[in-house]
Amino acid sequence: MKFFNIAGPCDPERHYMIPAGTRCVNLHPLVDQGQYFVIHAPRQTGKTTLIMDFVDQLNEEGNYLALYCSLELAQGIDQIERGMRVILACFQEAVRDSHHADRKDFVVEPEPVAEIALLNTLKTYCASQEKPLVIMFDEVDCLTGDTLISFLRQLRLGYVQRRKTPFVHAMALVGMRNIRDYKAQLREGRETLGSASPFNVVSQALTIHNFSKNEMIELYAQYTQETGRTFSEPALGRIYEETSGQPWLCNAVAREITTNISTSESSEEINVDLVETAVENIILRRDTHIDSLLERLKEPRVRRILEPVILCEQVNLEFAGDDASYVFDLGLLVKNKGDVKPANAVYGEVIIRALTYESQYRLPTALAGRFISKNRVDMRALLLEFQQFWRENSDIWVDKYDYKEAAPHLILQAFLQRIVNGGGRIDREYSAGRGRFDLCISMGEHRYALELKIRYRQAAREKGIEQLADYLDTLGLKEGWLILFDRDPNKPWEEKITWNTESRRGKAIHIVGC
Repeated sequence: MKFFNIAGPCDPERHYMIPAGTRCVNLHPLVDQGQYFVIHAPRQTGKTTLIMDFVDQLNEEGNYLALYCSLELAQGIDQIERGMRVILACFQEAVRDSHHADRKDFVVEPEPVAEIALLNTLKTYCASQEKPLVIMFDEVDCLTGDTLISFLRQLRLGYVQRRKTPFVHAMALVGMRNIRDYKAQLREGRETLGSASPFNVVSQALTIHNFSKNEMIELYAQYTQETGRTFSEPALGRIYEETSGQPWLCNAVAREITTNISTSESSEEINVDLVETAVENIILRRDTHIDSLLERLKEPRVRRILEPVILCEQVNLEFAGDDASYVFDLGLLVKNKGDVKPANAVYGEVIIRALTYESQYRLPTALAGRFISKNRVDMRALLLEFQQFWRENSDIWVDKYDYKEAAPHLILQAFLQRIVNGGGRIDREYSAGRGRFDLCISMGEHRYALELKIRYRQAAREKGIEQLADYLDTLGLKEGWLILFDRDPNKPWEEKITWNTESRRGKAIHIVGC
């Protein structure tokens, strides 16, 4: 019986899957033209599955000799000599693993000069083959420092000379990032690759798109056809809402439901409740994919881009710059019609949970459930308690955060998460393009809407009131809370800690100053 795969390349004999080739087209014309190109996409989107399948396809067609070569073993090796030895060993394994090579007994000869070792090896190998060579180099962004520079330069030199000397006919460099971002992998303090470009022969940069909703439904239909168990329409809608079609997440949610929450023998229709439980389990468990993504939050260049997004402040950021491109290529954030936000709802949630995890568990255990009775939240008592906590502890707690500008938002969300854990949920809506961060606490059938702002100026108050009124309209609620953090160090706490209520468009807006 097949299963939903969340680890490694997909195999159509063992896994429910949508062929990755449908989400990254026009590879064959690039190979036929003898092009060198890049395929980049975030982790767990199907890159390795795609290129392994493409290598098999090319070999079966018989016009080329195609090799798949992973460079993962060369991760983090800066020294050229050692790095080239590992890269050549990886190439040797690729030759041995190929079922279509004319000379599987090819042996990489020792090369005393590391700076030309790969170049000469590929020339020698191409000269020994009857067919043009196509190589898919996977995990290229594992390479760093001088090893990366030398690797790119040798491939470029071979490309330039290939009219006179046999060399690789077509090549793909595959990884998470576009080639423009490879300079991020150099040693600290090195800002460029040392030349205009050691690999300026790339003709095109391709990416692999997430599943469309129809593709996700097609994936789940394979499970239904095999087991007879169906996903309800609302469940399918909720999964797509939570994942935005990210392939690993789509598989992980389905696997969690069908393997860990209930078994494939169950005839129960998969409903929204099962989806919500699965998503929460994945978030809390922090599977390897989630954990590796969240490790990136510690990087300064990620923080520079992500912090304004958490604040949802319209600040001057170069979203076309290198740092932004890096974060988008990682798959953490997406741009859509001028707005910048987490790539999907699950990532948005785990970002906040990860950044507030320690704070949640440093908060008093007595907070959990303290302001909840019969599925209702006493919001006035809760926020008055937070105001006092913030007054007494803000300086100490903010200092513990790397994301210091966003610390007020994060600390409040840790406070709220601590209270609702086990009894409710918090839905978060980022909107940097519109300058707002909305929260909705759901407790049973009851919902409570909040908007958070760092108040550097009075205009934030008026704007926040109008934005919260819009959010209440969307939710169909009559009451909401606008939380304004005043960071002016010269202002006394008596002026910062305030509570006012205004009526706006028939809605009660509680303005909570902190």
